[in-house]
Amino acid sequence: MRYWYDTEFLEDGRTIELISIGIVAEDGREYYAVNSDMPIDRITKDNWLLNNVWPHLPLIGYKAGLQYIGNGEHGVRTQEAGRLDRTSTLVKPKWVIANEVRDFLTDLDMPDLWADYAAYDHVALAQLWGRMISLPHGMPMFTHEFQQLWRDRGAPDLPDQTEGQHDALADARHLKVCFEYLAEIGDA
Repeated sequence: MRYWYDTEFLEDGRTIELISIGIVAEDGREYYAVNSDMPIDRITKDNWLLNNVWPHLPLIGYKAGLQYIGNGEHGVRTQEAGRLDRTSTLVKPKWVIANEVRDFLTDLDMPDLWADYAAYDHVALAQLWGRMISLPHGMPMFTHEFQQLWRDRGAPDLPDQTEGQHDALADARHLKVCFEYLAEIGDA
């Protein structure tokens, strides 16, 4: 069975820290979780993550709006970042996410994983269980790269994303739509 997924993560050139994961199955099932163990202090200091990913998470006290910071700097941040709503059922420890993702992906056949710009997504996924050799039985050691498929099909214009860019579940849903669009052009 095919699964389209996306992760949001903090990366610093040495590490990849999972923020959230969204998965859409070929049979219509969906999974979404936010990592309660993420390094929130580092994420909220990253302007790009703060403005593009953070607002999509379950938050308390978040106030939209922008302000310039620094003396003549062009950095833009939200006015009030708020805090992660740890009472949300979507916010879970990484070990719980690992167990739920394992069960979601391996309860049927060997999963056929797809992601857009998949390299870091696969690392974030694999690191749910530690090292690559610690992947659960039935979990593939690779993710198919949507960008390669898209280029092989001649890089046609794709459907626009209508909701939540940089929301892991919305991005996974959109990836499925784009994959199905390319499947109409030829066998995917």
